[in-house]
Amino acid sequence: MAHPDPEMRRRYGQLGADISWARTPVRAERTAPARAALEEKWLREVPPEVTDPEERRKAAASARKAYYRRLSLAGVEARRRRREGLDAA
Repeated sequence: MAHPDPEMRRRYGQLGADISWARTPVRAERTAPARAALEEKWLREVPPEVTDPEERRKAAASARKAYYRRLSLAGVEARRRRREGLDAA
């Protein structure tokens, strides 16, 4: 049964994660499936007409960059709006 106190649940979870990572000899092997799945996600963004594997890889890299640039711009805009809202108060 989980601890009733959310803060203690969080602390026990962190402890478990630290123990788990301490027992992981090769971190890259443990995270490889997640990295491969993420790469597949970006490859699915590439139009099917792009058939050359190297071109698909480059297009996927561009899709990934575009996503993170949009995310960054959204953050900049949110901070600007928040700052202007606080300045107007």
